[in-house]
Amino acid sequence: MKRGYRTMGEPKTNALRLLDSKNVKYKACTYSAPEGFLDGMSVAIQLDMDPGSVYKTLVTQGNSGEYYVCVIPVSCELDLKKAAKYFDEKKLEMIPGKEITKITGYKKGGCSPIGMKKLYQTVVDQTVLKKDVIAVSGGKVGLQVELPVEALLEITKAHTVDLVFQGTKGI
Repeated sequence: MKRGYRTMGEPKTNALRLLDSKNVKYKACTYSAPEGFLDGMSVAIQLDMDPGSVYKTLVTQGNSGEYYVCVIPVSCELDLKKAAKYFDEKKLEMIPGKEITKITGYKKGGCSPIGMKKLYQTVVDQTVLKKDVIAVSGGKVGLQVELPVEALLEITKAHTVDLVFQGTKGI
């Protein structure tokens, strides 16, 4: 399937507005999600993208009550113990899907690490260091944005760390 591109009349998301305000060159790609949600691997396949270059945004909460954002390849699984250690938390848990909008301003399946209600501490899996460009959610279901890794790290003030279970395929 071919990549879709935004039309000029389509409203921009917080993520795209922030990228524009920072003069970041990006490519917005649309995909179909008839059920209102599509897993990351299916998004990569639908957009004919390398799954190792498509990253998902996961929001966690530590015992302290703080929220943390983890960005990992869609083909991988987050190792909560590694993330907790990095954030100096005893334990991290994924936030319930029903709370995602209240915390981030985005809906489940369309959560971008860019332009959340608040700039939470963010980490991106170290596999990103092998890439020049990656794709993340553009801020709504059906929208991905391809952008330079440097821009993502700068805008989100993210650090790169090992976040995924070893032996995960597709990276």
